[in-house]
Amino acid sequence: MGHVERTDKTLPLNEMIFYVRRDARLRERWNTDLEGIAREFGLSREEYEALRDKDVRRLHALGVHQYYVPQILRLFYGAPMNTNNHPALEAYKRAYPEETARALAHAERREQRGRS
Repeated sequence: MGHVERTDKTLPLNEMIFYVRRDARLRERWNTDLEGIAREFGLSREEYEALRDKDVRRLHALGVHQYYVPQILRLFYGAPMNTNNHPALEAYKRAYPEETARALAHAERREQRGRS
């Protein structure tokens, strides 16, 4: 998963998210002109496609700051009603299936111990 030391501080996508999170006009354009915003901030095609595809693993591999990835997903999916089947969580599950399986198995073991 993401690690702060793997963050690419020069990555245009990191700068773009920094500003989008703070600018209501950019947030309004997010769902209607994502490609235009990406061009304005100088994103590479690879950055844009990972962003557009909501590909958590590729975003981490490109060097997107680990705290920005959930922010990106909230921009796409919104934050209300975060649940275990929320689309943002599903994006992480798709990106990290092995880790998800281990976490779910661990949670199940803990729950079983709690019932004993």
